[in-house]
Amino acid sequence: MSRIKAAYALPLAAAGLSACSEAVEQERPNIIFIMTDDHTTQAMSCYGGNLIETPNMDRIADEGMRFDNCYATNALSGPSRACILTGKFSHKNGFTDNASTFDGSQLTFPKVMRENGYATGVVGKWHLISKPQGFDHWSILLGQNEQGNYFKPVFYENGTVVKEDGYVTDVITDKAIEFIDDVHDEKPFMLMLHHKAPHRNWMPAPRHLGIFNDTVFPEPETLFDDYEGRGEAARSQDMNIENTLEDEWDLKLLTREEILAGNNRLHDVYIRMPEEVQHKWDSVYAPRIAEYRSGKLQGDELVRWKYQQYMRDYLATAMSVDESIGRVMEYLEEIGELDNTVIVYTSDQGFFLGEHGWFDKRFMYEECLRMPFVIRYPKMIKAGSTSKAICMNVDFGPTFLDLAGIEVPSEMQGRSFRKVLEKKGRIPAGWREAAYYHYYEYPAEHSVKRHYGIRTSDCKLIHFYNDIDQWEMYDMTADPQEMRNVYDDPAYAGKRAQMHRILEQVQQEYEDTDPCEKELILFKGDRRLFDRGESSTTK
Repeated sequence: MSRIKAAYALPLAAAGLSACSEAVEQERPNIIFIMTDDHTTQAMSCYGGNLIETPNMDRIADEGMRFDNCYATNALSGPSRACILTGKFSHKNGFTDNASTFDGSQLTFPKVMRENGYATGVVGKWHLISKPQGFDHWSILLGQNEQGNYFKPVFYENGTVVKEDGYVTDVITDKAIEFIDDVHDEKPFMLMLHHKAPHRNWMPAPRHLGIFNDTVFPEPETLFDDYEGRGEAARSQDMNIENTLEDEWDLKLLTREEILAGNNRLHDVYIRMPEEVQHKWDSVYAPRIAEYRSGKLQGDELVRWKYQQYMRDYLATAMSVDESIGRVMEYLEEIGELDNTVIVYTSDQGFFLGEHGWFDKRFMYEECLRMPFVIRYPKMIKAGSTSKAICMNVDFGPTFLDLAGIEVPSEMQGRSFRKVLEKKGRIPAGWREAAYYHYYEYPAEHSVKRHYGIRTSDCKLIHFYNDIDQWEMYDMTADPQEMRNVYDDPAYAGKRAQMHRILEQVQQEYEDTDPCEKELILFKGDRRLFDRGESSTTK
Protein backbone atom coordinates (compact mmCIF):
# COMPACT_ATOMS: atom_id res chain seq x y z
CA MET A 1 0.00 0.00 0.00
CA SER A 2 1.43 3.34 -0.99
CA ARG A 3 1.21 6.46 1.09
CA ILE A 4 2.18 9.99 0.19
CA LYS A 5 5.11 11.06 2.30
CA ALA A 6 5.63 14.79 2.41
CA ALA A 7 8.85 16.60 3.16
CA TYR A 8 8.18 19.76 5.09
CA ALA A 9 9.78 21.83 7.79
CA LEU A 10 8.11 21.14 11.11
CA PRO A 11 8.03 23.94 13.69
CA LEU A 12 10.35 22.91 16.51
CA ALA A 13 7.71 23.33 19.20
CA ALA A 14 5.17 21.39 17.18
CA ALA A 15 7.54 18.59 16.30
CA GLY A 16 8.88 18.25 19.81
CA LEU A 17 12.46 18.31 18.49
CA SER A 18 15.31 19.84 20.46
CA ALA A 19 17.58 21.29 17.79
CA CYS A 20 16.83 20.50 14.21
CA SER A 21 15.68 23.06 11.65
CA GLU A 22 16.15 21.07 8.48
CA ALA A 23 13.27 19.61 6.53
CA VAL A 24 12.34 16.16 7.68
CA GLU A 25 10.55 13.41 5.85
CA GLN A 26 7.67 12.16 7.90
CA GLU A 27 4.49 10.29 7.21
CA ARG A 28 1.70 12.64 8.15
CA PRO A 29 -1.11 11.11 10.19
CA ASN A 30 -4.63 10.70 8.97
CA ILE A 31 -7.20 12.37 11.18
CA ILE A 32 -10.72 11.10 11.88
CA PHE A 33 -12.81 13.49 13.95
CA ILE A 34 -15.89 11.62 15.17
CA MET A 35 -18.53 13.85 16.74
CA THR A 36 -22.02 13.05 17.95
CA ASP A 37 -24.91 15.37 18.69
CA ASP A 38 -25.85 15.75 22.36
CA HIS A 39 -23.80 12.90 23.80
CA THR A 40 -22.29 13.42 27.25
CA THR A 41 -19.66 12.09 29.62
CA GLN A 42 -22.32 10.68 31.97
CA ALA A 43 -23.20 8.20 29.21
CA MET A 44 -19.63 6.95 28.65
CA SER A 45 -18.18 4.21 30.78
CA CYS A 46 -14.63 5.49 30.26
CA TYR A 47 -15.67 8.63 32.17
CA GLY A 48 -17.00 6.54 35.04
CA GLY A 49 -20.62 6.65 33.91
CA ASN A 50 -22.81 3.86 35.31
CA LEU A 51 -25.62 4.12 32.76
CA ILE A 52 -24.25 2.26 29.74
CA GLU A 53 -21.16 0.43 28.53
CA THR A 54 -19.36 2.08 25.61
CA PRO A 55 -16.56 -0.37 24.74
CA ASN A 56 -15.39 1.30 21.53
CA MET A 57 -15.32 4.79 22.99
CA ASP A 58 -13.50 3.25 25.93
CA ARG A 59 -11.00 1.67 23.57
CA ILE A 60 -9.98 5.09 22.26
CA ALA A 61 -9.46 6.27 25.83
CA ASP A 62 -7.72 3.06 26.94
CA GLU A 63 -5.32 3.16 24.00
CA GLY A 64 -4.99 6.94 24.04
CA MET A 65 -5.87 9.91 26.25
CA ARG A 66 -9.02 11.05 28.01
CA PHE A 67 -9.49 14.78 28.61
CA ASP A 68 -11.39 15.59 31.79
CA ASN A 69 -11.62 19.37 31.36
CA CYS A 70 -12.63 19.94 27.76
CA TYR A 71 -15.34 22.58 27.37
CA ALA A 72 -17.72 23.97 24.77
CA THR A 73 -17.53 27.71 24.21
CA ASN A 74 -21.23 27.92 23.26
CA ALA A 75 -23.18 24.75 24.11
CA LEU A 76 -25.41 24.55 21.07
CA SER A 77 -25.10 22.38 17.97
CA GLY A 78 -24.48 24.88 15.17
CA PRO A 79 -22.35 27.35 17.14
CA SER A 80 -20.14 24.57 18.51
CA ARG A 81 -19.52 23.28 14.99
CA ALA A 82 -18.66 26.76 13.74
CA CYS A 83 -16.19 27.22 16.60
CA ILE A 84 -14.55 23.89 15.78
CA LEU A 85 -14.22 24.67 12.07
CA THR A 86 -12.84 28.17 12.48
CA GLY A 87 -10.92 27.94 15.75
CA LYS A 88 -12.71 31.15 16.70
CA PHE A 89 -15.37 32.04 19.26
CA SER A 90 -18.96 32.71 18.20
CA HIS A 91 -18.62 36.48 18.37
CA LYS A 92 -15.75 36.22 15.85
CA ASN A 93 -17.08 33.56 13.45
CA GLY A 94 -20.57 35.11 13.38
CA PHE A 95 -22.54 31.92 14.04
CA THR A 96 -23.98 32.72 17.44
CA ASP A 97 -27.11 30.56 17.48
CA ASN A 98 -28.98 27.95 15.47
CA ALA A 99 -30.86 30.60 13.50
CA SER A 100 -27.59 31.90 12.05
CA THR A 101 -26.09 31.05 8.67
CA PHE A 102 -22.42 30.10 8.60
CA ASP A 103 -20.16 32.31 6.49
CA GLY A 104 -18.32 29.58 4.59
CA SER A 105 -15.84 32.04 3.08
CA GLN A 106 -14.02 32.17 6.41
CA LEU A 107 -10.73 30.41 7.01
CA THR A 108 -11.30 26.95 8.47
CA PHE A 109 -8.93 24.18 9.45
CA PRO A 110 -10.23 21.81 6.69
CA LYS A 111 -9.35 24.47 4.10
CA VAL A 112 -5.84 24.77 5.48
CA MET A 113 -5.38 21.00 5.55
CA ARG A 114 -6.65 20.66 1.98
CA GLU A 115 -4.24 23.35 0.82
CA ASN A 116 -1.44 21.39 2.46
CA GLY A 117 -2.07 18.10 0.68
CA TYR A 118 -4.77 16.40 2.74
CA ALA A 119 -7.88 14.79 1.28
CA THR A 120 -10.71 16.31 3.28
CA GLY A 121 -14.23 15.05 3.83
CA VAL A 122 -17.29 15.57 6.01
CA VAL A 123 -20.21 13.14 6.31
CA GLY A 124 -23.31 13.38 8.48
CA LYS A 125 -24.74 16.28 10.41
CA TRP A 126 -23.68 19.76 9.30
CA HIS A 127 -26.34 22.13 10.73
CA LEU A 128 -24.62 25.27 9.44
CA ILE A 129 -27.16 26.09 6.68
CA SER A 130 -24.60 27.16 4.08
CA LYS A 131 -22.83 24.74 1.73
CA PRO A 132 -19.62 23.12 3.06
CA GLN A 133 -16.38 24.63 1.79
CA GLY A 134 -12.86 23.28 2.01
CA PHE A 135 -13.79 19.64 1.47
CA ASP A 136 -12.94 17.29 -1.40
CA HIS A 137 -16.07 15.33 -0.54
CA TRP A 138 -19.11 16.21 1.53
CA SER A 139 -22.34 14.40 2.24
CA ILE A 140 -24.47 16.21 4.80
CA LEU A 141 -27.88 15.47 6.27
CA LEU A 142 -31.01 17.24 5.11
CA GLY A 143 -34.39 17.32 6.82
CA GLN A 144 -35.61 17.96 10.36
CA ASN A 145 -34.03 21.43 10.36
CA GLU A 146 -30.71 20.16 8.94
CA GLN A 147 -30.40 17.51 11.65
CA GLY A 148 -31.53 14.67 9.42
CA ASN A 149 -33.99 11.83 9.82
CA TYR A 150 -33.23 8.67 11.76
CA PHE A 151 -34.77 6.45 9.06
CA LYS A 152 -34.30 6.78 5.30
CA PRO A 153 -32.09 9.85 5.69
CA VAL A 154 -31.63 12.33 2.85
CA PHE A 155 -28.17 13.76 2.11
CA TYR A 156 -26.94 16.73 0.15
CA GLU A 157 -23.86 15.16 -1.42
CA ASN A 158 -21.41 17.27 -3.39
CA GLY A 159 -24.31 19.37 -4.66
CA THR A 160 -26.77 16.52 -5.35
CA VAL A 161 -29.67 15.32 -3.18
CA VAL A 162 -29.25 11.62 -2.37
CA LYS A 163 -31.91 9.52 -0.64
CA GLU A 164 -30.70 6.53 1.35
CA ASP A 165 -32.40 3.56 2.94
CA GLY A 166 -31.48 2.33 6.39
CA TYR A 167 -30.79 3.79 9.82
CA VAL A 168 -28.92 7.08 9.89
CA THR A 169 -25.96 6.06 12.09
CA ASP A 170 -25.27 3.02 9.93
CA VAL A 171 -25.59 4.99 6.69
CA ILE A 172 -23.19 7.69 7.91
CA THR A 173 -20.71 5.01 8.92
CA ASP A 174 -20.94 3.40 5.46
CA LYS A 175 -20.27 6.77 3.83
CA ALA A 176 -17.30 7.40 6.10
CA ILE A 177 -15.72 4.07 5.22
CA GLU A 178 -16.36 4.67 1.52
CA PHE A 179 -14.53 8.01 1.72
CA ILE A 180 -11.54 6.45 3.47
CA ASP A 181 -11.48 3.61 0.94
CA ASP A 182 -11.44 6.10 -1.93
CA VAL A 183 -8.55 8.25 -0.71
CA HIS A 184 -6.27 6.42 1.70
CA ASP A 185 -3.94 5.03 -0.97
CA GLU A 186 -3.28 8.47 -2.44
CA LYS A 187 -3.12 11.05 0.32
CA PRO A 188 -3.29 11.46 4.07
CA PHE A 189 -6.90 12.27 4.88
CA MET A 190 -8.92 14.29 7.35
CA LEU A 191 -12.49 13.13 7.83
CA MET A 192 -15.16 14.82 9.95
CA LEU A 193 -17.60 12.02 10.80
CA HIS A 194 -20.64 13.70 12.35
CA HIS A 195 -23.50 11.59 13.71
CA LYS A 196 -27.07 12.75 14.27
CA ALA A 197 -27.46 10.38 17.22
CA PRO A 198 -28.32 10.63 20.02
CA HIS A 199 -30.21 13.87 19.26
CA ARG A 200 -33.81 14.37 20.32
CA ASN A 201 -36.24 12.60 19.82
CA TRP A 202 -33.95 9.67 20.58
CA MET A 203 -34.92 6.96 18.10
CA PRO A 204 -32.82 3.80 18.52
CA ALA A 205 -31.64 1.57 15.70
CA PRO A 206 -34.07 -1.31 15.04
CA ARG A 207 -31.66 -3.78 16.66
CA HIS A 208 -31.68 -1.71 19.85
CA LEU A 209 -35.40 -0.96 20.11
CA GLY A 210 -36.59 -1.95 23.58
CA ILE A 211 -33.18 -3.17 24.71
CA PHE A 212 -33.53 -1.29 28.01
CA ASN A 213 -37.26 -1.80 28.59
CA ASP A 214 -36.59 -3.84 31.72
CA THR A 215 -33.69 -1.71 32.97
CA VAL A 216 -34.15 0.74 35.85
CA PHE A 217 -31.49 3.44 35.64
CA PRO A 218 -30.15 5.24 38.71
CA GLU A 219 -31.63 8.67 39.23
CA PRO A 220 -29.35 11.70 39.51
CA GLU A 221 -29.28 13.18 43.00
CA THR A 222 -30.54 16.50 41.65
CA LEU A 223 -33.53 15.16 39.70
CA PHE A 224 -35.89 17.10 41.99
CA ASP A 225 -33.79 20.24 42.29
CA ASP A 226 -35.88 23.22 43.48
CA TYR A 227 -33.18 25.79 42.49
CA GLU A 228 -33.19 27.34 45.96
CA GLY A 229 -30.57 30.06 46.30
CA ARG A 230 -29.99 30.33 42.56
CA GLY A 231 -31.17 32.88 40.06
CA GLU A 232 -34.01 33.46 37.68
CA ALA A 233 -32.34 31.66 34.78
CA ALA A 234 -32.53 28.21 36.39
CA ARG A 235 -36.14 28.72 37.46
CA SER A 236 -37.46 30.11 34.17
CA GLN A 237 -35.99 27.58 31.72
CA ASP A 238 -38.24 25.33 29.65
CA MET A 239 -36.21 22.12 29.42
CA ASN A 240 -37.41 20.08 32.37
CA ILE A 241 -38.39 16.44 32.33
CA GLU A 242 -41.57 17.09 34.29
CA ASN A 243 -43.24 19.54 31.89
CA THR A 244 -41.19 20.00 28.70
CA LEU A 245 -40.88 16.45 27.41
CA GLU A 246 -43.62 15.98 24.82
CA ASP A 247 -45.89 12.97 25.23
CA GLU A 248 -46.14 12.06 21.54
CA TRP A 249 -42.73 13.16 20.29
CA ASP A 250 -40.28 12.46 23.12
CA LEU A 251 -42.07 9.75 25.08
CA LYS A 252 -43.70 8.10 22.01
CA LEU A 253 -47.08 7.71 23.69
CA LEU A 254 -49.17 7.14 20.57
CA THR A 255 -50.45 3.84 19.21
CA ARG A 256 -49.93 2.82 15.59
CA GLU A 257 -53.49 3.82 14.72
CA GLU A 258 -53.07 7.22 16.31
CA ILE A 259 -49.76 7.87 14.55
CA LEU A 260 -51.11 6.91 11.12
CA ALA A 261 -54.18 9.08 11.62
CA GLY A 262 -51.85 12.06 11.17
CA ASN A 263 -51.81 15.47 12.84
CA ASN A 264 -48.90 14.43 15.05
CA ARG A 265 -45.12 14.87 14.91
CA LEU A 266 -44.42 11.13 14.89
CA HIS A 267 -46.29 10.51 11.66
CA ASP A 268 -43.55 11.53 9.22
CA VAL A 269 -40.76 9.68 11.00
CA TYR A 270 -42.88 6.58 11.57
CA ILE A 271 -43.80 6.13 7.90
CA ARG A 272 -40.10 6.30 6.99
CA MET A 273 -39.52 3.04 8.87
CA PRO A 274 -39.65 -0.31 7.08
CA GLU A 275 -42.83 -2.21 7.93
CA GLU A 276 -41.01 -4.76 10.08
CA VAL A 277 -39.47 -1.95 12.11
CA GLN A 278 -42.87 -0.36 12.58
CA HIS A 279 -44.19 -3.62 14.03
CA LYS A 280 -41.23 -3.86 16.40
CA TRP A 281 -41.76 -0.23 17.42
CA ASP A 282 -45.42 -0.98 18.14
CA SER A 283 -44.60 -3.92 20.41
CA VAL A 284 -41.79 -2.07 22.22
CA TYR A 285 -43.86 1.00 23.06
CA ALA A 286 -47.21 -0.70 23.72
CA PRO A 287 -46.41 -1.48 27.41
CA ARG A 288 -45.23 2.12 27.92
CA ILE A 289 -48.44 3.53 26.48
CA ALA A 290 -50.58 1.21 28.58
CA GLU A 291 -48.72 2.09 31.78
CA TYR A 292 -49.05 5.80 31.12
CA ARG A 293 -52.75 5.58 30.31
CA SER A 294 -53.53 3.53 33.40
CA GLY A 295 -53.77 6.81 35.32
CA LYS A 296 -51.66 5.47 38.19
CA LEU A 297 -48.72 7.80 37.59
CA GLN A 298 -48.90 11.11 39.44
CA GLY A 299 -46.58 13.73 40.91
CA ASP A 300 -43.00 12.69 41.61
CA GLU A 301 -43.69 9.15 40.44
CA LEU A 302 -44.66 10.48 37.02
CA VAL A 303 -41.42 12.47 36.83
CA ARG A 304 -39.44 9.37 37.77
CA TRP A 305 -41.30 7.37 35.14
CA LYS A 306 -40.63 9.98 32.44
CA TYR A 307 -36.96 10.00 33.39
CA GLN A 308 -36.74 6.23 32.90
CA GLN A 309 -38.38 6.38 29.45
CA TYR A 310 -36.05 9.22 28.44
CA MET A 311 -33.00 7.22 29.54
CA ARG A 312 -34.16 4.05 27.80
CA ASP A 313 -34.50 5.79 24.44
CA TYR A 314 -31.48 8.10 24.74
CA LEU A 315 -29.04 5.38 25.79
CA ALA A 316 -30.36 2.86 23.25
CA THR A 317 -29.83 5.50 20.54
CA ALA A 318 -26.25 6.08 21.70
CA MET A 319 -25.41 2.38 21.33
CA SER A 320 -25.33 2.59 17.53
CA VAL A 321 -22.68 5.33 17.74
CA ASP A 322 -20.39 3.15 19.81
CA GLU A 323 -20.85 0.35 17.29
CA SER A 324 -20.03 2.78 14.48
CA ILE A 325 -16.73 3.66 16.12
CA GLY A 326 -15.92 -0.03 16.34
CA ARG A 327 -16.66 -0.51 12.64
CA VAL A 328 -14.43 2.39 11.62
CA MET A 329 -11.54 1.22 13.78
CA GLU A 330 -11.89 -2.33 12.48
CA TYR A 331 -11.77 -1.06 8.91
CA LEU A 332 -8.68 1.06 9.61
CA GLU A 333 -7.00 -2.02 11.05
CA GLU A 334 -7.89 -4.03 7.94
CA ILE A 335 -6.21 -1.49 5.63
CA GLY A 336 -3.19 -1.02 7.88
CA GLU A 337 -3.95 2.58 8.83
CA LEU A 338 -5.16 2.25 12.43
CA ASP A 339 -1.96 3.35 14.15
CA ASN A 340 -1.23 6.00 11.53
CA THR A 341 -4.56 7.70 12.22
CA VAL A 342 -5.42 10.23 14.90
CA ILE A 343 -8.87 9.13 16.09
CA VAL A 344 -10.95 11.55 18.13
CA TYR A 345 -14.33 11.01 19.71
CA THR A 346 -16.31 13.93 21.10
CA SER A 347 -19.75 15.53 21.07
CA ASP A 348 -20.80 19.05 20.09
CA GLN A 349 -21.34 19.69 23.82
CA GLY A 350 -22.52 17.74 26.83
CA PHE A 351 -26.14 17.08 27.77
CA PHE A 352 -28.34 16.89 30.86
CA LEU A 353 -29.51 13.40 31.75
CA GLY A 354 -31.94 14.38 34.47
CA GLU A 355 -29.52 16.50 36.49
CA HIS A 356 -31.39 19.49 37.97
CA GLY A 357 -34.51 17.87 36.50
CA TRP A 358 -33.43 18.73 32.96
CA PHE A 359 -32.67 17.40 29.50
CA ASP A 360 -31.00 19.40 26.68
CA LYS A 361 -27.95 21.69 27.01
CA ARG A 362 -27.33 25.50 26.59
CA PHE A 363 -26.47 26.32 30.20
CA MET A 364 -22.91 26.84 31.40
CA TYR A 365 -23.52 24.23 34.08
CA GLU A 366 -21.11 21.34 34.05
CA GLU A 367 -23.18 18.54 32.52
CA CYS A 368 -23.50 20.34 29.18
CA LEU A 369 -20.49 22.68 29.35
CA ARG A 370 -18.09 19.76 29.56
CA MET A 371 -17.48 17.87 26.32
CA PRO A 372 -16.33 14.27 26.14
CA PHE A 373 -12.95 14.17 24.38
CA VAL A 374 -10.86 11.04 23.89
CA ILE A 375 -8.04 10.72 21.37
CA ARG A 376 -5.93 7.82 20.13
CA TYR A 377 -2.60 8.08 18.28
CA PRO A 378 -0.10 5.53 19.59
CA LYS A 379 2.84 7.14 17.79
CA MET A 380 2.57 10.06 20.20
CA ILE A 381 0.01 9.42 22.96
CA LYS A 382 0.64 7.13 25.90
CA ALA A 383 -2.09 4.52 26.27
CA GLY A 384 -4.41 5.04 29.20
CA SER A 385 -3.29 8.59 29.92
CA THR A 386 -5.57 11.35 31.15
CA SER A 387 -5.31 15.11 31.27
CA LYS A 388 -6.83 17.88 33.35
CA ALA A 389 -5.57 20.62 31.02
CA ILE A 390 -8.36 23.12 30.32
CA CYS A 391 -9.19 22.81 26.62
CA MET A 392 -11.99 24.21 24.47
CA ASN A 393 -13.56 23.27 21.16
CA VAL A 394 -11.78 26.20 19.48
CA ASP A 395 -8.56 24.27 20.17
CA PHE A 396 -9.46 21.26 18.04
CA GLY A 397 -8.60 22.73 14.63
CA PRO A 398 -5.26 24.20 15.74
CA THR A 399 -4.34 20.86 17.29
CA PHE A 400 -5.15 18.91 14.13
CA LEU A 401 -3.09 21.32 12.06
CA ASP A 402 -0.20 21.04 14.49
CA LEU A 403 -0.32 17.24 14.41
CA ALA A 404 -0.16 17.44 10.61
CA GLY A 405 2.90 19.68 10.76
CA ILE A 406 0.98 22.68 9.44
CA GLU A 407 1.41 26.15 10.87
CA VAL A 408 -1.66 27.36 12.77
CA PRO A 409 -3.09 30.58 11.24
CA SER A 410 -2.78 33.58 13.53
CA GLU A 411 -6.48 34.44 13.27
CA MET A 412 -7.46 31.23 15.07
CA GLN A 413 -8.11 31.99 18.72
CA GLY A 414 -7.72 28.42 19.92
CA ARG A 415 -4.41 26.83 20.90
CA SER A 416 -2.90 23.53 19.90
CA PHE A 417 -2.70 21.09 22.80
CA ARG A 418 -0.14 18.89 21.07
CA LYS A 419 2.25 19.42 23.98
CA VAL A 420 -0.38 18.02 26.33
CA LEU A 421 -0.52 14.87 24.20
CA GLU A 422 3.26 14.58 24.07
CA LYS A 423 3.64 15.16 27.81
CA LYS A 424 1.34 12.28 28.78
CA GLY A 425 -1.42 14.68 29.77
CA ARG A 426 0.64 16.98 31.97
CA ILE A 427 -0.27 20.66 31.77
CA PRO A 428 2.46 22.61 29.91
CA ALA A 429 4.00 25.73 31.40
CA GLY A 430 2.06 28.85 30.48
CA TRP A 431 -1.15 26.98 29.68
CA ARG A 432 -4.46 28.80 30.12
CA GLU A 433 -6.15 28.95 33.52
CA ALA A 434 -9.73 29.38 32.35
CA ALA A 435 -12.19 28.36 29.63
CA TYR A 436 -14.48 31.08 28.28
CA TYR A 437 -18.17 30.62 27.47
CA HIS A 438 -20.83 32.79 25.83
CA TYR A 439 -24.39 31.66 25.02
CA TYR A 440 -26.64 33.89 22.87
CA GLU A 441 -29.85 32.07 21.88
CA TYR A 442 -32.59 33.86 23.82
CA PRO A 443 -35.50 34.30 23.48
CA ALA A 444 -35.77 30.92 21.81
CA GLU A 445 -36.55 27.27 22.41
CA HIS A 446 -36.02 26.15 26.03
CA SER A 447 -35.84 29.75 27.30
CA VAL A 448 -32.26 29.66 28.55
CA LYS A 449 -31.16 33.24 29.12
CA ARG A 450 -28.04 34.68 27.54
CA HIS A 451 -24.96 34.40 29.65
CA TYR A 452 -21.18 34.30 29.63
CA GLY A 453 -18.52 33.25 32.10
CA ILE A 454 -15.34 31.36 32.88
CA ARG A 455 -14.47 27.93 34.22
CA THR A 456 -11.16 27.50 36.05
CA SER A 457 -9.83 24.30 37.59
CA ASP A 458 -11.73 24.92 40.82
CA CYS A 459 -14.36 27.59 40.26
CA LYS A 460 -17.00 28.88 37.87
CA LEU A 461 -18.30 32.43 37.36
CA ILE A 462 -21.45 33.08 35.29
CA HIS A 463 -23.21 36.31 34.35
CA PHE A 464 -26.81 36.09 33.08
CA TYR A 465 -27.68 39.30 31.25
CA ASN A 466 -30.09 41.19 28.95
CA ASP A 467 -33.53 40.97 30.63
CA ILE A 468 -31.89 40.05 33.96
CA ASP A 469 -28.58 41.00 35.55
CA GLN A 470 -27.55 38.16 37.85
CA TRP A 471 -24.22 36.61 38.76
CA GLU A 472 -23.56 33.07 39.93
CA MET A 473 -20.35 31.52 41.25
CA TYR A 474 -19.72 27.91 42.20
CA ASP A 475 -16.97 26.23 44.15
CA MET A 476 -16.42 23.28 41.83
CA THR A 477 -14.33 21.40 44.38
CA ALA A 478 -16.75 21.62 47.30
CA ASP A 479 -19.92 21.73 45.18
CA PRO A 480 -19.41 19.87 41.87
CA GLN A 481 -23.19 19.59 41.34
CA GLU A 482 -23.51 23.40 41.43
CA MET A 483 -26.24 23.56 44.03
CA ARG A 484 -24.99 26.56 46.02
CA ASN A 485 -24.38 29.96 44.46
CA VAL A 486 -21.59 31.54 46.55
CA TYR A 487 -21.32 34.80 44.61
CA ASP A 488 -22.62 36.90 47.51
CA ASP A 489 -21.04 34.79 50.26
CA PRO A 490 -18.55 36.98 52.20
CA ALA A 491 -16.31 33.95 52.68
CA TYR A 492 -15.74 33.90 48.91
CA ALA A 493 -15.14 37.64 48.44
CA GLY A 494 -11.47 37.16 47.64
CA LYS A 495 -12.17 34.36 45.20
CA ARG A 496 -14.90 36.39 43.54
CA ALA A 497 -12.51 39.29 42.96
CA GLN A 498 -9.93 36.90 41.51
CA MET A 499 -12.49 35.35 39.16
CA HIS A 500 -13.58 38.77 37.94
CA ARG A 501 -9.94 39.64 37.17
CA ILE A 502 -9.52 36.43 35.20
CA LEU A 503 -12.80 37.02 33.36
CA GLU A 504 -11.69 40.50 32.33
CA GLN A 505 -8.32 39.18 31.12
CA VAL A 506 -9.97 36.40 29.12
CA GLN A 507 -12.45 38.76 27.50
CA GLN A 508 -9.61 41.08 26.53
CA GLU A 509 -7.66 38.17 25.05
CA TYR A 510 -10.60 36.92 22.98
CA GLU A 511 -11.87 40.42 22.15
CA ASP A 512 -15.30 39.97 23.70
CA THR A 513 -14.96 43.03 25.88
CA ASP A 514 -18.57 44.31 25.77
CA PRO A 515 -20.59 41.08 25.75
CA CYS A 516 -23.75 42.63 27.20
CA GLU A 517 -23.88 45.33 24.53
CA LYS A 518 -24.17 42.83 21.70
CA GLU A 519 -27.73 42.22 20.58
CA LEU A 520 -29.25 39.51 18.44
CA ILE A 521 -31.53 41.12 15.87
CA LEU A 522 -33.93 39.34 13.56
CA PHE A 523 -33.00 40.35 10.04
CA LYS A 524 -34.61 38.81 6.95
CA GLY A 525 -35.52 35.70 8.91
CA ASP A 526 -32.01 35.08 10.28
CA ARG A 527 -30.50 36.04 13.57
CA ARG A 528 -27.52 38.30 12.93
CA LEU A 529 -25.03 39.56 15.45
CA PHE A 530 -24.61 43.30 15.56
CA ASP A 531 -22.04 45.07 17.72
CA ARG A 532 -22.96 48.68 18.51
CA GLY A 533 -24.99 48.90 15.32
CA GLU A 534 -22.31 47.55 12.98
CA SER A 535 -22.48 44.10 11.44
CA SER A 536 -20.00 41.53 12.66
CA THR A 537 -18.44 38.81 10.54
CA THR A 538 -21.75 37.21 9.58
CA LYS A 539 -22.47 37.20 5.86
